[in-house]
Amino acid sequence: MKKYFNQKKVLITGNTGFKGSWLSMWMHHYGAKVLGVSNGIPTSPSNFSDLQLSNIISYKKTDIRNFKKIKKVIEKFQPDFIFHLAAQAIVKKSFEDPKTTWESNTLGTVNILESIKSLKKEIVVVIITSDKVYKNLELSRGYNETDKLGGLDPYSASKSSADLATQCYANLIFNKRNIKIGIARAGNVIGGGDWAKNRVIPDCIRQWSVGRTVELRNPRSTRPWQHVLDVLNGYITLAIKLKYKKNLYGESFNFGPKVKSNMNVLKLVEQMKKTWKRGKWIIKKNNTIKESKLLQLNSIKAKSKLKWQCKLDFNKAVSFTANWYEKYFLQKKNMLNYSIWQIKQFNKIK
Repeated sequence: MKKYFNQKKVLITGNTGFKGSWLSMWMHHYGAKVLGVSNGIPTSPSNFSDLQLSNIISYKKTDIRNFKKIKKVIEKFQPDFIFHLAAQAIVKKSFEDPKTTWESNTLGTVNILESIKSLKKEIVVVIITSDKVYKNLELSRGYNETDKLGGLDPYSASKSSADLATQCYANLIFNKRNIKIGIARAGNVIGGGDWAKNRVIPDCIRQWSVGRTVELRNPRSTRPWQHVLDVLNGYITLAIKLKYKKNLYGESFNFGPKVKSNMNVLKLVEQMKKTWKRGKWIIKKNNTIKESKLLQLNSIKAKSKLKWQCKLDFNKAVSFTANWYEKYFLQKKNMLNYSIWQIKQFNKIK
């Protein structure tokens, strides 16, 4: 993939977040000129800070809710590729602050779309939404790209709206000759460097690393767990295909693991415990926050049209994740080298 990104200008929104920091590092590894855009450092610890990514990529602190500022950044940088990841991504926080969630996820996406509308050069744009854009009917077959969108909680609803806005711009507003746009939908991503609150693995690591017991809210909730490198590989693959295949314009793609990788929260924690031997947990249900019990994607379209599928099965994905955190607490200073090593190991897998 390096030949597609070497010396290309790549703009990544949400670059200081979990997925954004991994993608920034990966793009830099491929020789791209990376400009990250975000509203600051979202967590403490921070993967972006621990990897010292500000030393190897350009970074502009800009709130995507501010249309004038984000438009100015994009017009000045003149990117060849845009990966739009910036979002308020925590379901619990969306209940606490629905207004900011809507402004970030929906209006923020519209601001990105408006900002690229006037660009004259060819540009590839991948808008990342979520698996939660689908109206969840607790279906066991896995959601297809043609299934109905809709969400009850503020996070899901705002991401559904962002998805619909992108489809509107792609089909009715953009000039197809120079803006090549696609939508990526992915599920629950795991991997080293995720420090967000109210996510299973980060919550476990925070408590287990100091000998405490973690509380599990929804142990029977099933999710399509997949490693961050598998998901980002999907985004990258989509960007390359969009550049060279006209028939993919405006298309949406699910990036999810095989059904056998869809495990409940309890299974995930049990697998993590194989590395963190002293890991302990208790069940504490929270009935004030409604979360889907079953959610999985059908990724046949991505496999057929993009030749993409997950390289890491459930056990391997958890192993990659647990080993990263173990390395973090043993030798924190070498996390950039170790993370790049994991990327290289991932790329070797056929």
